[in-house]
Amino acid sequence: MTPGRIAIALMLAGLSFVPAQAETIQVTIDRLEFAPAEVKAKVGDTIEWVNKDALVHTATATNNDWAVNIAPRQSGSVVLKKPGAVDYFCKFHPNMKGRVVVAP
Repeated sequence: MTPGRIAIALMLAGLSFVPAQAETIQVTIDRLEFAPAEVKAKVGDTIEWVNKDALVHTATATNNDWAVNIAPRQSGSVVLKKPGAVDYFCKFHPNMKGRVVVAP
């Protein structure tokens, strides 16, 4: 049964269907490091990078799914669209590395 049909069946039965809430997960950039270096998330969640450095950074996925430019003392974000593990790095400082593990 599809999710839409499940929702209709629940409504007909007098029950409500509430989809899971998407979350925002923060990753701090400080002193040329992503912290935490690895995060676990779900499809639909948002990863928000908060840059505390005085330098521009990026969060660039190695699989080319996304690239976020993050100005000094600013933040940038991406909504996760598909499951899987994604490694990322800063294109200006390639020693800065992180990983996002996305569950369905």
